[in-house]
Amino acid sequence: MKKIAEKYKEYAEKNPSGKKVIGMVLISIGFLALVTPLTPGSWLMLIGLEFLGIRFVFSKRIVEWIKTLQARG
Repeated sequence: MKKIAEKYKEYAEKNPSGKKVIGMVLISIGFLALVTPLTPGSWLMLIGLEFLGIRFVFSKRIVEWIKTLQARG
């Protein structure tokens, strides 16, 4: 997993426009998943927004909630 993250960081530094393209693609796929009942991948919209640098006001709360869920097992 670290290798993928390192490769992404290198790619994002070299190609900032590529990061925008990846973000827009993820948002588009997430929107399609939201509209169609067959795919449960609407969370890709949130990842796409993060790629574009758009942060949510409540993102810290979501991260804390996920950590508590993981701690519970």
